[in-house]
Amino acid sequence: MATALKHSRQRDAIVTMLRNRYDHPTAEQLYNDLKPSFPKISLGTVYRNLALLESLGEIVKISSTDSSDKYDGRLEDHYHFACDKCGGLQDLDVPVVKELAEEVKKLVRGDVTRHSVHFYGICEKCKRKHLTNEIVVL
Repeated sequence: MATALKHSRQRDAIVTMLRNRYDHPTAEQLYNDLKPSFPKISLGTVYRNLALLESLGEIVKISSTDSSDKYDGRLEDHYHFACDKCGGLQDLDVPVVKELAEEVKKLVRGDVTRHSVHFYGICEKCKRKHLTNEIVVL
C-alpha cells in the first residue's frame, strides 16, 4: 500500500513557479528564485522535489544544449526553441500540429501519450550580442 505524500509548501511553490513561466529554469535558478520566500530552503531540497514532481508526472525535465537540466511545468504538447550559444530554452507560442502525433502513432503502432518538438538556433539576445561584438571589432 502506497503512503500518502506529505503536503509541502515548498513543493507547491516549485510547481506554481514552473507553471507560471516559460523560460525553463534549472534547479539552481529555481533555488535562487525560491530563496526569498523560503530562506531555509536548500538546493538539495529543490533537487529532491523536482525529482519527485517529475516522477509524479507533474513537471517535465528537459536536457538542454548546454548539458544542464531544465524544468517545464506545462504538460500540454508544445514546442521549444533552444539556443545553441547560451543554452536557453523557451516555449514557442505556435499551434501544435496534431497530425504529427497521429503519423508517429501509425509508425510505432502504439500509443503516443505526449510529444515535444525542439527547434535549435541562436536566440535574439545571443544574436544581438554577437552583432554588437562584430561592430566593436571592426
